[in-house]
Amino acid sequence: MAKLTLFYTDGCHLCEQAHELVLRCVDSDAVMHQDIVDDPQLMADYQTSIPVLKSTDSARTLFWPFTEQDIKELLK
Repeated sequence: MAKLTLFYTDGCHLCEQAHELVLRCVDSDAVMHQDIVDDPQLMADYQTSIPVLKSTDSARTLFWPFTEQDIKELLK
């Protein structure tokens, strides 16, 4: 089950960096990827903020730039 949702869009180099950083903290099956272009509301919410990482267990959200330590705190 995914513990985190990474909001991204294709071709975003910061999103690629964020994905690599997340995988240092959790297994790939713990991360759900959500392309914001698939949802008009997500596009409105995050188009200038991606990558965005959100815990599926809480309402806590990280906006880029974030660190491994930030991700570990999000998972607590």
